[in-house]
Amino acid sequence: MDNKITSLQPQAVWKYFNAICQVPRPSGHLDKITEYIMGVGRSLGLETILDKAGNVIIRKPATPGMENCKPVILQGHMDMVPQANKSVNHNFETDPILPRIDGEWVSATETTLGADNGIGISSILAILESKEIQHGPIEALFTNDEETGMYGAIGLEPGELQGEILLNTDSEQDGELYMSCAGGVDVNVEFKYKEEAYTPVAGEIALKLTLGGLHGGHSGVDIHLGRMNANKEMFRFLKEAVSEYGARLAHYNGGTLRNAIPREAEAVVTILSEDKTDFMAAVDEFFSTLRREYGFIEDRLVFKAEEISLPKTLLPEEIQDDLINAVVACHNGVYRMIPDAPEVVETSSNLSIVRTSEGLVEIQILVRSSSETMKMALASELESTFALAGARVEFDGAYPGWEPNFKSDILNLMKKIYPRVTGKEADVKMMHAGLECGIIGANYPGLDMISFGPTIKHPHSPNEKVEISTVETFWKLLVAVLENIPEKD
Repeated sequence: MDNKITSLQPQAVWKYFNAICQVPRPSGHLDKITEYIMGVGRSLGLETILDKAGNVIIRKPATPGMENCKPVILQGHMDMVPQANKSVNHNFETDPILPRIDGEWVSATETTLGADNGIGISSILAILESKEIQHGPIEALFTNDEETGMYGAIGLEPGELQGEILLNTDSEQDGELYMSCAGGVDVNVEFKYKEEAYTPVAGEIALKLTLGGLHGGHSGVDIHLGRMNANKEMFRFLKEAVSEYGARLAHYNGGTLRNAIPREAEAVVTILSEDKTDFMAAVDEFFSTLRREYGFIEDRLVFKAEEISLPKTLLPEEIQDDLINAVVACHNGVYRMIPDAPEVVETSSNLSIVRTSEGLVEIQILVRSSSETMKMALASELESTFALAGARVEFDGAYPGWEPNFKSDILNLMKKIYPRVTGKEADVKMMHAGLECGIIGANYPGLDMISFGPTIKHPHSPNEKVEISTVETFWKLLVAVLENIPEKD
């Protein structure tokens, strides 16, 4: 940990961010961060509530003279994406994040930083603590398990909140105000089979294929950047390995999180020892192909094979072939741009996770779109791809997008305030990533919403970093907006 972080500006925000870095908060394990945030609220003498969905709500009264201002909801999510490089042994459920200053940025040490959405919730805590900032009635909403399914937002019941304006702090680019976001749906695929004991043929060997060193990243924010998907490229090679060398697949594990572009994949295959030389040459050739196709993006790419002990089981040949063909055919990446905003991704899919276990192959895909009909059209296309291969396909975790409101009062207010704070105009944009605004807005029709935040690069990967100067800009903008919220109609 770099102690200088608490000296960065604004100190109130960095103080809380440094503190929450010491509190484990991977998705699904939020007891400690929930306890910490509720402890802050109670220590400040504020009404502090834990709702049925595991969300924390803290209410702060208006400062004198601003009681008639429209009540504002400050919203961020408590969880972070747990991703670490293989070079470190990091337990996200027990170990602290180790932030460090790296030039103009703050990053972590070989893990995700948790600036997504740690900076946002730190700024909200700083607002709650401040006795100097002028503001109307405030509700701070800290949501549960956003990264794995937005479960806190989904479970937020109508009537829990009293605010009329929602400021979402989960955007990741300074200078941009977001007025809409994509919805999503999980596509879950299963191949079930009966395991059979494997009796090696004389002269057979096993090889472990490893593809890694990739950038990965956020499957919404980074999906258009052309980064390699470890699952897609590994199966591309597996198809060649089966057709050219009669390889048999014993085990596969690729990707870790549905909303992260997979950075690593491993496969165990068997071949005849007499084919090893040619097979290893094919590995080298494919590595060269990947470097030619992706080297300008994936500068730390690794693809290799090493001999290991023979496995005890293999996938049945029919399941193996159906799986490989289906994954090769599976759409991954950008599907369509918004027709009347061609610089913005409308619809995409991320082939997030492929793994084998005893008698089961599991595949997880996240489809995103700002169009509800196109979201389900792509999901249906993926369903057909895998159903034709004999797999069982189910949809789960669907959540709505956030429709743009060009007449939004909070948007127009922030467009006026932004130049006063920064000296430049804000870019108003639509986000392809999912935000909780769409879900919350569905439960609270008429809620006026906007999303903004500091610049965070490479979220959902160990390369995650936040730009120091933009945290100060974000804070100044947040304070200025609260001080200028209009009175109720």
